[in-house]
Amino acid sequence: MESHTEVLDAGRYGTVRRTVLDSGLRIVTEEVPAARSACVGVYADIGSRDESPELAGASHFLEHLLFKGTKRRSAWQISAEIEAVGGDSNALTTKEHTCFHTQISDRDLPLAGDVLCDMITSSVIDERELDVERGVIIEEIAMREDEPSDLAAELFDLAALGEHQLARPILGTVESVTAITREQVYQFYREYYQPSRLVVAAAGSLKHDELVELVMQGFSAYDHADHERNSTAGFEGEKRPGRHVGGVVPVISGGRVVRHKDTEQAHLTLGVPGLHRYDERRSALAVLGQVLGGGMSSRLFQEIRERRGLAYAVNAFVDCYSDTGFFGVYAGCSPAKLDEVTDLVVGELERVAKHGLSHDEVARGKGMISGATVLDTEDPSSRMSRIGYRELCYPDYLSVDDEPARINAVTSADVALVAAQLLVAPYIVGLVVPVDSVN
Repeated sequence: MESHTEVLDAGRYGTVRRTVLDSGLRIVTEEVPAARSACVGVYADIGSRDESPELAGASHFLEHLLFKGTKRRSAWQISAEIEAVGGDSNALTTKEHTCFHTQISDRDLPLAGDVLCDMITSSVIDERELDVERGVIIEEIAMREDEPSDLAAELFDLAALGEHQLARPILGTVESVTAITREQVYQFYREYYQPSRLVVAAAGSLKHDELVELVMQGFSAYDHADHERNSTAGFEGEKRPGRHVGGVVPVISGGRVVRHKDTEQAHLTLGVPGLHRYDERRSALAVLGQVLGGGMSSRLFQEIRERRGLAYAVNAFVDCYSDTGFFGVYAGCSPAKLDEVTDLVVGELERVAKHGLSHDEVARGKGMISGATVLDTEDPSSRMSRIGYRELCYPDYLSVDDEPARINAVTSADVALVAAQLLVAPYIVGLVVPVDSVN
C-alpha cells in the first residue's frame, strides 16, 4: 500500500506528522516522548446533518453498534480487551462527524489500534444487537427530553432552521430509531465508513511509522470490493446531502420555539446567526464569547448570577459548522425571573453591539483562550482531538503556537466589528418552561 508522509510541526510541544495512504485514509500523529500514555481515535466525516429523514439518527446508531461485535470479536471482547489493561474507550457523534477513541498506556497502543481498526472495518451490525441498542437509544432520547438545558438547545436549532437537516436532533427521534432496519444501518455504514472519509489520529508516547504500519495492517482486512460498490464519491470536492460547503444554508431569521415540561426552572437559549468555521472573524467571535459568558469573570455571569442572584447557570456558546453558525446564551432560572433574565441578556447583547468591549476585557478574553489551548497540551486525548478534528475539518494545520497567535492578533476593533454585525435582533429563542407557565 503506497503512502505519502510529511512533517506538519516539529515544535517544542511534540512532532506532528501526517501520512496519506493511496486509499485516501489519513493518519496524523503527535509524538510526545515524555508521555506514558497515548490516545488514538478514528474520525468519520459523517454526522447527523448528512442523514435523510428516514435515516435520522443513523450516525449515532452506528456510534453504538460499532462497539457491538466484529468478525473477530464479540461486543464483550471489544470492551474487555481494552479494560483489562486499564484503557478507556468512548465515542461521540456530532452534526458533522463521528469519532471513536481509546486512551491507553503506551505499551498497549498496538492493542488499542487493532481493536479500533477492527471496529471500523469489520463490524457485523448484528441484528439482535441492533434491536438491543434500539431500546438503549430510545432511553437516551428520553433522557435528553428529561434534561431541559439540552432540550432548549435543540429548540433553539429548530427555531433557527426549521426543517433543515442541521436542526434535527443528533439522536434521531423515537419514530426514526424505531423504524430503521438492520439493512439500512449496514448500507449506511458501508457507504460512509470508507477510507477516504476517515482520519486516524493519535497523540502521546508513540512512533508515527509504527502506528502507520499498525493502521495499514488493521485496514488490510477491509472489504475493498464492497467499498467500491458502495462508494458514491471521493473525499475531494465531495458534497454530502445537507451540506453546502462554501455556500449558505436556508435563510436563518429570528424565531421562538417553546416547550412546556414538568420542570422547576425555565431554560432559555437565546442567540443570533453566527459564523461558519472558515470565517476569518471567528477568532474575534471566540473572544467575544469568552468575555460575555465564558467564565465566572464574564459579563453575564457577573451581572445575572453574582450581582443579582437570578440564575445558577449562565454561559455563552459559539457553534461553527461548515457553512453556518450561531452565537448564543444559555440561562436557567426561576420562571418568575425569566423576563428579567431575558431582558438582561438582550440588554447586554445590545450594549456590546453598540459599544464593543474594553481593551482590558479583550485582553482577558484572549488570555483565557490562549491559556486553555496551552493547558490542553498536557492531555494526550486533547492533543489527539485537536489534530484529528483539524485534519478532518480544515485545509491547513495550526500548531499549538499558531492557534494562540491568531487569538492574540485579535484587536478591540475586530471584536467591536463582529459584535455590531452579529449581535442584533431579531433573536432566536429556544425555551423550556414549566407546564403551568404562561411564557
